[in-house]
Amino acid sequence: MITRRQMLSTSLVGAAGMLLPSFRFQSKAAASKLGIPGSYRGRVVAVQHPASIVSGKFQAEPIRNMMHKGMLELTGAGNWAEAWRAFVEPGDVVGIKVNPVGQPNVISCAEVIHEIVDGLKAAGLKAKDVVVYDRYRLQFLSAGFDKMLPEGVRQSYAVDDYDDIQLDIEGYDPEHYLDMALVRPGQDPSNPHARRSYVAKFLSQEVNKLINLPVLKDHQSAGVTLALKNLSHGLVNNVSRSHSSGTLNACGTFIPAVVSLPMIRQKTVLHILDGIKGLYHGGPGIRKTEFVWEHKTMYFATDPVALDRVGWRVIDDKRVQVGMKSIAESKPDPHSTFLNRQVEHIEIAGALGLGEWDEKKVDVKRIEL
Repeated sequence: MITRRQMLSTSLVGAAGMLLPSFRFQSKAAASKLGIPGSYRGRVVAVQHPASIVSGKFQAEPIRNMMHKGMLELTGAGNWAEAWRAFVEPGDVVGIKVNPVGQPNVISCAEVIHEIVDGLKAAGLKAKDVVVYDRYRLQFLSAGFDKMLPEGVRQSYAVDDYDDIQLDIEGYDPEHYLDMALVRPGQDPSNPHARRSYVAKFLSQEVNKLINLPVLKDHQSAGVTLALKNLSHGLVNNVSRSHSSGTLNACGTFIPAVVSLPMIRQKTVLHILDGIKGLYHGGPGIRKTEFVWEHKTMYFATDPVALDRVGWRVIDDKRVQVGMKSIAESKPDPHSTFLNRQVEHIEIAGALGLGEWDEKKVDVKRIEL
């Protein structure tokens, strides 16, 4: 247990220590067996359904079947309600972190959101105890998430809209932050706010558990934006310092450092990767459709490192299939301008104990419906 006044300085040894700049965090959160990497370290369930999307439209019944099968296989539960009770109980207030950045082409879909809410209600939660969140209110609304929500489900944001500076902490909790030796060019390194990323009040004050709902996407600076990055760049402020230019890129270290924050690590209990549609190049927010494909697969895990390891390979396999280089080998082009894309954030997260990196220890169960 880390007290409010205690500063935990992180000192790493070996390869991970050489890769990570100094960082420390002030945060507290009750230790939980459900916290990252969760109850099923190294386990990933992949459920594919060929009818999950037809003529570009998501299909509710096949997606419902995918959700039920994935949750039962992940948990070993006998029924839908029991599967959700592995993570939540009446009295919990549960947040759902969606992803709107790839709008209009690749975002968290309404059908999956509805099934998550249905599962939470089956486990005994009331609709008002479910809060769907993204960091920016205007992105949330422009993606249409407010129109997707089942009746009674609440919505939340950290701030109104994106800005480049991102040092305003209104909407963020000054008691929970990462202090990292990294600032945007032009900012004063002696200013503690320029070095810190504060956790959204949504997570620290509104909910006691979080379900992470990322999508299957390429990302210019991070390589991929899957479970880990949906947390790191969606739950704190001052994130643009992690990729402030095509050559000043620190996503490889920033992402695992943020996810290590106790407030994020202990409250995040489940990751459901929406891979019905995917983006294999030009991400995260490209509006063109040339790199979008229908993957028709959902992934379920409590371990974000194992899940991202699997998702990274899926995207690389698609790139190779269409004649492109893998993410790690790719160089800048008109659609992806970063010099070195830092997909190594997944391996570093594994070195920090956030999950299972070794593919030999990652158990992927693939199911076709």
